[in-house]
Amino acid sequence: MDKFTVHEGVVAPLDRANVDTDAIIPKQFLKSIRRTGFGPNLFDEWRYLDHGEPGQDCSTRPVNPDFVLNQPRYAGASILLARKNFGCGSSREHAPWALQQYGFRAIVAPSFADIFFNNCYKSGLLPIVLDEEAVDGLFKAVESNPGFRLTVDLEQQRIGTSDGSISYGFAIDDFRKYCLLNGLDDIGLTLRHADDIRAFEARHLAAQPWLANTI
Repeated sequence: MDKFTVHEGVVAPLDRANVDTDAIIPKQFLKSIRRTGFGPNLFDEWRYLDHGEPGQDCSTRPVNPDFVLNQPRYAGASILLARKNFGCGSSREHAPWALQQYGFRAIVAPSFADIFFNNCYKSGLLPIVLDEEAVDGLFKAVESNPGFRLTVDLEQQRIGTSDGSISYGFAIDDFRKYCLLNGLDDIGLTLRHADDIRAFEARHLAAQPWLANTI
């Protein structure tokens, strides 16, 4: 998992509340057993004018010009601005995978669904909770300034513009912050103890050598 320290990027505004995980990554794309390749199908039913299927070449599909991610001013956006209860619905891990693989590193919203919120951290995606007044102000700033960018400083727990005209602090659990700063998902956390694990396995096998034939 990539480390998250300081990130600066274009903001894309998704002005909808209660965006559920089936809208983020529709159910037909959950058939894949891989953990890659979901980015092209992020918000599939909103991004494209046809019905998408797994394995389809998205580069040839007709796009919806009215959808925010298809508008030139938001090209390359890596910070998503959303409304309350983002990520509600079913608890599919594919939703944060699709967002992260599209290119988003952070999502800003007044609230998130609990399971989606927790899954974000396991993919290196930072969900930032700001109050509705602050989020409203950011939507207005994005609308008024094409190419509007924000900088997220995880160590300082602040998000704002480079000139300091907009600046907000945000809360994050200390352990989650440590994992993001160091690029550690659940597997990475376990592998910090790889030497101890190997030593235990060696001792266990030495004490019970007949297990070697079952490995």
